Amino acid sequence: MRALLELVRAPAALSVPGDTMAGAAAAGRRPAPGLALASVLMYWSGMALNDWADREADAVERPERPIPSGRVRPGAALGLAAALTGAGLATAALAGGRRGLTVAGLLAGAVWAYDLGLKRTAAGPASMAACRALDVLLGAGSDGRAAVPMALAVGAHTYGISILGRAEVTGAAPGTAERALVASTAAAGLAVASCVRNRAAARAGAGVLIAGYLAFTLPVQAGLRARPDPENVRQAVRLSILALIPLQAAAVAGGGRFATAGALLCSLPLGRWLSSRMATS
Repeated sequence: MRALLELVRAPAALSVPGDTMAGAAAAGRRPAPGLALASVLMYWSGMALNDWADREADAVERPERPIPSGRVRPGAALGLAAALTGAGLATAALAGGRRGLTVAGLLAGAVWAYDLGLKRTAAGPASMAACRALDVLLGAGSDGRAAVPMALAVGAHTYGISILGRAEVTGAAPGTAERALVASTAAAGLAVASCVRNRAAARAGAGVLIAGYLAFTLPVQAGLRARPDPENVRQAVRLSILALIPLQAAAVAGGGRFATAGALLCSLPLGRWLSSRMATS
């Protein structure tokens, strides 16, 4: 069981439900738990597929991962990825109807395209960003246009994570941290733009959380300029994944759902505790 949890990077999934919650808040809708569950299932499918696709490279670069270490068979990882994708699509259809299934289908296609072909190309970071942006739109329901700024914010942050992720084995090259910092700053700006039309109290709450997001994210990424070795890069990736949570909570607070935003934030310390005990990147 621990090997399977490592395979799907289980702790990192705490950063996923907030995508659909942020999309719902931006669109003025109530969050749909079923869509949040669908997004988690799709995330886990992508993680299992990622390790299956990278099994030969991991045998050299990360022999401790579940597949190269022999704890999970390659066929089992691929089967799990397919099963989780199917479960995610079915859950999205039940919770979001035809539109939920359509967006989830686009998300599934983007995840499989990334893992099986785009990851190691120049389009890799952008394709990963598109996956998380679609995840936000999944929660927005029929009013997806209203959630576009927040989807772009989450996508921008994910783009920065993907840039860092490419340096997990070799260490960060000059300029890597700076590109991630630019992406995080852009994410904050887009999150602000998504909340400008909300009520004053909601804007204030969102602003505090966006400031918290920057305070959590920027020092982690900036620290790589002084210590760019692979271990610090991996730690920065793990923490940057969790940094999505205050960004998502800002959107939820911007929609006036302060209690929900607070509950979402409670998953941040839990995620940090779990990630210290199990690799998530």
